[in-house]
Amino acid sequence: MVLVSRKEHFNAAHKLYNPAWSKEKNEQVFGPCANENWHGHNFELIVTVKGKPDPDTGFVIDLKKLSLLIRTEITDQLDHKNLNLDVPFMTGKLASCENLIIEIWKILEPRIAAISRYGRLHQLRLYETPRNFVDYFGEGQTS
Repeated sequence: MVLVSRKEHFNAAHKLYNPAWSKEKNEQVFGPCANENWHGHNFELIVTVKGKPDPDTGFVIDLKKLSLLIRTEITDQLDHKNLNLDVPFMTGKLASCENLIIEIWKILEPRIAAISRYGRLHQLRLYETPRNFVDYFGEGQTS
């Protein structure tokens, strides 16, 4: 198996806030991330596709196609947006990185399968800051 990765970047704002809780509890649990005026991040998304190289091209996935897919389906939807207010696939969800990466997976997994005969989505890594990131391998999968 070969792992092929593509890194993309987007900027977005959000706040961590559970509407079922009081303002005080939100501030206790989420700290400054519950700021009613939002806060932002320079996110990095790394998409990893796993598979065997296509005998006709030598590619697990065409990286130009993967880049275009990520840009049109993900970064164009998220860049310079408010995750809580502006992103339809985040409606009704707490705007944590954990929830965001799951929703990104749901979008990319079938679309990657459609553009690659031999590759499948293996992993997503989403950096919120240079030191804080989440990994996701899909439901029921492990690394």
